[in-house]
Amino acid sequence: MEDPARLSAATAGPPDRVAWTLLTLTWLIALSATLGALFIGEVMGQAPCNLCWFQRAFMFPLAIVLMVACMVGDFRVGRYALPLAATGWLIASYHMLLFAGVIPEEIKPCGAGPSCSTADTIILGWLPIPVLSLAAFTAIIVLLFLVRRRSP
Repeated sequence: MEDPARLSAATAGPPDRVAWTLLTLTWLIALSATLGALFIGEVMGQAPCNLCWFQRAFMFPLAIVLMVACMVGDFRVGRYALPLAATGWLIASYHMLLFAGVIPEEIKPCGAGPSCSTADTIILGWLPIPVLSLAAFTAIIVLLFLVRRRSP
């Protein structure tokens, strides 16, 4: 007797062009965020705060995982990429609340090094880094769900 899961996967057909485009776009966002973080830290010389380090710990592997998924055509990448993106999103959300002043001074995680909520976290004179990080993680999560819907 044939395995039903294997049979349905074989007859489902290849993913459409939209699924490929969404997966590639997801990887490009993770890659851009990774390269942007490296540029801000290494080229601009701006030391990352503690929360930025934690966000990097979840974004950097996403760039590699999503690249591999694009290379092998793994449209079920959400199974292992979504936990990374969701955890990074939670940290980025906390960072954004801290930056916006919603979280009180007493529970800030920044004891040593650059502060997580001062002007040090602003680039180009007006753009907060926590906003960029939160937007990248949000876009990746949304796109992973769309990839899952469009693939067989």
